Amino acid sequence: MTNGYLKIDGHEVTVTNRDKVYFPGEGITKGDIIDYYWSVASLILPYLKDRPENLNRHPDGIDGESFYQKDVDHEGPDWVRTVGIHSESTGKTVRYLVCDDEAALVYIANLGCIEINPWNSRVDKLDKPDYLIVELDPQNIDFSDVIKTAQEVRKIFEELEIESYCKTSGKRGLHIFVPTGAKYAYETVRDIAELIAKEVNRRLPEITSVVRDPAKRKRLVYVDYLQNSKGQTLAAPYSARPVLGATVSTPLEWSEVRVGLDPKKFTIKNILKRVDKKGDLWQPVLGKGINLDKISSRLERL
Repeated sequence: MTNGYLKIDGHEVTVTNRDKVYFPGEGITKGDIIDYYWSVASLILPYLKDRPENLNRHPDGIDGESFYQKDVDHEGPDWVRTVGIHSESTGKTVRYLVCDDEAALVYIANLGCIEINPWNSRVDKLDKPDYLIVELDPQNIDFSDVIKTAQEVRKIFEELEIESYCKTSGKRGLHIFVPTGAKYAYETVRDIAELIAKEVNRRLPEITSVVRDPAKRKRLVYVDYLQNSKGQTLAAPYSARPVLGATVSTPLEWSEVRVGLDPKKFTIKNILKRVDKKGDLWQPVLGKGINLDKISSRLERL
């Protein structure tokens, strides 16, 4: 089927250009991406529900031009939920799409969204994220140093008596999350993440940086705490990524975060087999969350 409709959740979801090749190297089509998201809907939706989406659209696949879309005003069927959010930078209201169900997920995939990028907070608590994030973004450095950095982040959290959870970015980095339970403002969460990032950099100055400017952190692992800001997004767990191989942002066991880990091996073709074996390793991230008030005093003792 090149064009047509899918009946999902009682809605007719338009599907177009299923045969368009999105990943030329593997021959993966738009239809394959749509089918992938439909197949993992029950797995990914808990991490999307009630969250505004920043749509990253690749209408001509990974080799074509892409663009980000936040405002979906006057677009889409009336059954797709949207929410208006005031933009401080423009003074205007931006109407974001909210992906609550399978139909909306397939609708997003049909728009050319190879990856899915939800906010860290939900509609009812937009100013309070559900988790603290430390993103490890390497630049021209061996992945073994990313692994070393991730394990140091974990060690610090363990010293703070906090459980942390790691996933591949689906590209070249790793994401480490700690649940906060939507109990604290973004600024509070970001301040703690900044302290963590700087402690990592203090311990591993030869391979890490907290400097945002890529030109000033060549051949280093950027320990990014600025993702803990309202409106910032990362690829959701189980999101495909628009890169060679159709890789997937994949939750890991900490025992897997060791030399030899290859994020490229997790793809849309095998992720469900992995989940069948290991289950959803990301579930604790949506837990009740830690007590950040206790962390500040513990950080002072590190």
